[in-house]
Amino acid sequence: MQNLPVPFDRRVWLECQTLTRAGYDVTVICPTGEGTEREQVVDGVRIVAYPAYAPGGSAVSYLAEYAQSFQATARLALRERRAGRFDVVQACNPPDIFWPLARWLRLRDGSRFVFDHHDLCPELFRSRFPDGPRMLLRGLLFLERQTFRAADRVTSTNRSYADVAVARGGKAPAEVTVVRTGPDPDRLKRRAPSPELRRGRQHLVAYLGVMGPQDGVDIAIQAADIVVNSMGRRDITFCLMGSGDMRPQLLADRDRLGLGDYVEMPGRVSDEVMADVLSTADIGLCPDPLNPLNEVSTMNKTMEYMAFEVPVVAFDLRETKVSAGEAARYVTPNSVEDYARTIVELVDDAEARERMGRLGRRRVEDHLAWSHQQVAYRAVFDELVGLGGRHHAVTGAPAEPEPVLRAATSGG
Repeated sequence: MQNLPVPFDRRVWLECQTLTRAGYDVTVICPTGEGTEREQVVDGVRIVAYPAYAPGGSAVSYLAEYAQSFQATARLALRERRAGRFDVVQACNPPDIFWPLARWLRLRDGSRFVFDHHDLCPELFRSRFPDGPRMLLRGLLFLERQTFRAADRVTSTNRSYADVAVARGGKAPAEVTVVRTGPDPDRLKRRAPSPELRRGRQHLVAYLGVMGPQDGVDIAIQAADIVVNSMGRRDITFCLMGSGDMRPQLLADRDRLGLGDYVEMPGRVSDEVMADVLSTADIGLCPDPLNPLNEVSTMNKTMEYMAFEVPVVAFDLRETKVSAGEAARYVTPNSVEDYARTIVELVDDAEARERMGRLGRRRVEDHLAWSHQQVAYRAVFDELVGLGGRHHAVTGAPAEPEPVLRAATSGG
């Protein structure tokens, strides 16, 4: 992992747990973060971390960050290899920089390479820096192409990403597997609300996620301004949970608009606080605007809201509709006025909220939950190491004692 530590990255942590339950020996290389030490073992997963380095938010500053991350990851991977060769190396993105290390380990040890495709880095660049240098965009396309070429298998978070792996990455369809980032419904589920989180008001509206330029939290604050200051709704509290390079500016915008008493921004919160907020919330916000990345990306927060039976307000984006179905109200892309009006309409319709929340939870349990997704994920690893069908269902025990196999994950 490059851009998030584990266990904080929910997708990668679920992957690690799936592999350890299947008898794999898993090592994760990632940056340090809250709860992630330089060296530790958590639930049977070995985590080795390097100091996080983020020199700034400009396009050029990412080059320094990625160079440092690659050097640190390579050093730790080679150190960990002394305990034995890795059967499989998994790299996640962003960024698409770890393919040289994967190629070297394949050449030296015969390690197989799984690319866990989290983001479309060229589209991410175009969304964050629409006027950015074309040379950097061409460089990102080159790195993406090399990553696809180096990969023995690709696990994509949705069908749109899988199509990119085939069309732009040149992978055969049989080499690409869709593994959605499904939540764990046993862990993420609604519990007794915490009324104090409403700050004495009748309703609570929540956001959970990253706060970058492409995430639309600025739209959520503008919508809150319309709801509170233009529509005069004093009965709604907003809680925007998360962090990112836009958070200082978003805090300043909130205060400039006089929303300090109505819009709480606690930063990155614990799982306990997150569960309390989403168990109390009437609506979950997905303000991700229409851009080259968001149109084809699956938002984890959408499915987490659904797991907590929270109806969603989102812009009309292709993959968001695939995930949420009838659990969301869809708004004209990038229209702040429509977004604000839809929030108020749904807040005032308790019957619709209850129905949408119930449908969302059912969709998670029946289709999106990690218990469904992990079967395909584990099958990729079992195929690469030659285990085939020797295991029972992925949530059960092995059919017979298995050799301990080593897997390493690095990336973003």
